[in-house]
Amino acid sequence: MTALIVALVAGAVVGLALGGLGGGGSVLAVPALIYLLGFTPAEATTAGLLIVIVTSLTALVAHAREGRVRWRTGGLFAAAGIVPAAITGALSVRIPSGVLTAGFAVLAVVAATRMLRPRAEPAKTGEGAAPAPAGRVARTGAGLGAVTGFLGVGGGFLVVPALVAVVAVPMASAVGTSLLVITVNSVAALATRLATPTALHWATIAPFTAAAVLGAWDGKRLAAKVSTAALQRIFGAVLLAVAVFMLIDSVT
Repeated sequence: MTALIVALVAGAVVGLALGGLGGGGSVLAVPALIYLLGFTPAEATTAGLLIVIVTSLTALVAHAREGRVRWRTGGLFAAAGIVPAAITGALSVRIPSGVLTAGFAVLAVVAATRMLRPRAEPAKTGEGAAPAPAGRVARTGAGLGAVTGFLGVGGGFLVVPALVAVVAVPMASAVGTSLLVITVNSVAALATRLATPTALHWATIAPFTAAAVLGAWDGKRLAAKVSTAALQRIFGAVLLAVAVFMLIDSVT
């Protein structure tokens, strides 16, 4: 019963992050699965991808209904990351657990820092701004796809600022568009991971995912009432504490 409650609470937090910020879900899901629910790093990253896929897809539908998804830009961005995500996803299962945990912790620190110090949206990212060159979109998407596959994260905390600063997508559309990218990259990474036998603890994953889906809807509504910067600072503080703990644990 305790594990079920933990899974439900952790899932709700993950959903709030994805629904409200368009990212940050998997970097919270993986530590929760490892330290609160007893998953190994390999099991946690695989389960985390599964949870993020379902949750991101749900949140994507909600944003799409309001016209906040740049399908063409997001599609190109996501397509460029499919192959890198698949390749690094296959390689990651051969990496020692300690190294994988340390790498994830470092990435989580980067994500937390970005959340705690969000950058202002560039002035020329309005609806009338010229779209970024396709080559730049593809290169950025490929790099983030590689990160997604290797560390088992959706990468939304990197996708959103990349869409805004590099691809010139307005912040209002960046969150929704990032969910498209997260879903596609996570599916590619998960497909290669499932080719290697990995335990999937459905008794934990199912309630975790269900709570995350519900949390994503609440996160979207919360984002309409609370500023994005405030939400980023809240999740950033939580994530930084988790990341420091993981980093210490990986080297001791």
